[in-house]
Amino acid sequence: MTRKKGFTRMTKQRRIILDVLRSTTSHPTADWLYEKVKDKIPNISLGTVYRNLNILKEMNEIMELNYGSTYSRFDGNPQNHYHFVCERCGRVFDIDEEVHREMDRRVEEKTGFTVRYHRMEFYGTCRECQNEKEEE
Repeated sequence: MTRKKGFTRMTKQRRIILDVLRSTTSHPTADWLYEKVKDKIPNISLGTVYRNLNILKEMNEIMELNYGSTYSRFDGNPQNHYHFVCERCGRVFDIDEEVHREMDRRVEEKTGFTVRYHRMEFYGTCRECQNEKEEE
């Protein structure tokens, strides 16, 4: 890997992984991305996908969402934003709601800490699962 004073180059593999990730709003797992990327780069390994996801995260190109499970989900939108997690089907949705930066300022004032960002998730049942439950 070529690094020059904090610069990491955008390789062909990273570009393809990033393109696949940004082509979906499903917040996929690394395994899902690996299966899709294999269509474009047949000889890529799962380990290479994981390494490149970590590098893309370090480059602030993507966001990793870890919900305490055995796997993370990835978001092609690296800007801080909120998510909704369906407790029934496990899908993750972006929430189009302004990020409350005032909260960062209040925490800084109360604690003296420097807040880089905060994360907030909402949990419940998505519309599709609500409809399925009503049909049962």
